[in-house]
Amino acid sequence: MMDETEFWGLVDSAREVADGDPEDQSDLLVDQLSQLDPDAVLDFARHFEARSNRAYRWDVWGAAWVLLGGVSDDAFEAFRFWLIGQGREIFEGALHDPDALADLLEDFDEQVDGDCEDLGYAADEAYERLTGAPLPELGLAPAPREPIGAPLDFESEAVLAERYPRLWERFKG
Repeated sequence: MMDETEFWGLVDSAREVADGDPEDQSDLLVDQLSQLDPDAVLDFARHFEARSNRAYRWDVWGAAWVLLGGVSDDAFEAFRFWLIGQGREIFEGALHDPDALADLLEDFDEQVDGDCEDLGYAADEAYERLTGAPLPELGLAPAPREPIGAPLDFESEAVLAERYPRLWERFKG
């Protein structure tokens, strides 16, 4: 059974080898997972999906909105996948205080960063490589229908600047 430390170790090693490139990180993670047994890949997928569901929050979406200048439903999913790919410290820091991303992110290029849909499907691809079958249901509670927390008016710069003062100053100021 893969524990949280092993999960983050795989995420971190792929990011480090990829030198922070999200697409390369996805490819490397598929390769790493393909070296494991199918049960370990399922464990990884459960860890990943549980974290994606934890980050499905209005306040995290607002931070993504500031960083990327607007974020659709699909883009927010890709942002959550990217956020997981940044590792435990940044991921947990963002969930503790999304505005802290202003301090946690060394640099951020909205052309490359904040979007990594492929990372969310690394376990699916690895499992299929290993077994020839699609990844089965993970047995997790479904993601919430709506993001957790209170909705924000993403169209209001004043609301975003007040809610995310450090992010706003660093990336919009």
